[in-house]
Amino acid sequence: LGFDFKWNTGWTDDLLGYMSLDPIFRGYHHGELTFSMIYAYSEDYMLTFSHDDIVNGKESMIRKMPGRTAQQEANLRAAYAYMVAHPGKKLLFMGQEFAQEEDWKAEKELEWDLLEKEDHLEMQQFVSELNDFYRKHPALYRMDYDPEGFEWINSISANENMLVFTRNTEKKEDTLLVVANFSPVTYEKHTVGVPWPGKYKEIFNSDRKEYGGSGAGNPRVKQSRKEECDGRKDSITITVPPMSVLFFAYTGTAPRAATNREAKMDNKKKQEEL
Repeated sequence: LGFDFKWNTGWTDDLLGYMSLDPIFRGYHHGELTFSMIYAYSEDYMLTFSHDDIVNGKESMIRKMPGRTAQQEANLRAAYAYMVAHPGKKLLFMGQEFAQEEDWKAEKELEWDLLEKEDHLEMQQFVSELNDFYRKHPALYRMDYDPEGFEWINSISANENMLVFTRNTEKKEDTLLVVANFSPVTYEKHTVGVPWPGKYKEIFNSDRKEYGGSGAGNPRVKQSRKEECDGRKDSITITVPPMSVLFFAYTGTAPRAATNREAKMDNKKKQEEL
C-alpha cells in the first residue's frame, strides 16, 4: 500500500538518552550512538523527534540537554546535525526548530514570542540552513536504505565522544565526510582517516558563530597526506570544534601537471588541427 516507513523509536531513545548526559559520562554510553547502525537496514526507518518526546512533563528538546543555555543550544544543534547525517528520513515536531522551552501542550499555541530573542532566532536559522544543506546533498538521502550509502571511519573513539563516517552515493564526488564531536572540548590538529586521497572542504559546521557557536572550524581546504589513520592509508588533520558536527565535501585530486614532452605534443597537435 506504500506505507513503507517505520519510526525508529529505538534510535530516538538512545540518542536522547545519550545527549541528556553530562559529557563527562558520555564515553561510558558510546554504544548508544552506534548501536542503530547494526539494525539500520532491517526496515525503511524514519528518524523522529516527535510530539511524544516532549509532552506530559518529558521536557522540551532544549531542556533535555545538559549545561547552561549556550551549552544546551550547542548540544541541540549537534543532535539535529547528527540526525541529518544518520541514514533514514527525518521528522521534527513543531516548535523544535526554534528551541521551544516548554514541553508541548495541545491546548496552547507555540512560544512564538521566543523568536524575539537572538539565540532562538539563531536556532531557527541553523535548522533552516541545515534543511537546505540536506536537500542539496544527495549523499544524505539517496542511499538511505542501502548499506553502501554509509561507511564508518571511526566508531570507537568513546573517550573523545567522537564519530567519523561517510555518506555516499554511486558517485565518488558526492561523498560527504562527517565528523561528530559530542564533547565540550576543541580538538586542534586532530587527524582522521579519509576514504580516498585528495582534497576535503568543510561545507557545513554546526558551531558557526551565526548559529551561536564558537566559530572554530576549517576555513581552508584540507589536502590528504599518506599517513595512516583509522585503518585508512590517507588522512587529514583538522580542527574539531566543541559539541559540533562537521561535514566535509570530497573535492577530488588536484589535476596532474603536464610534462614538457606532453605539452609539446599538445601544441603540435593543435598546430596540425589549425
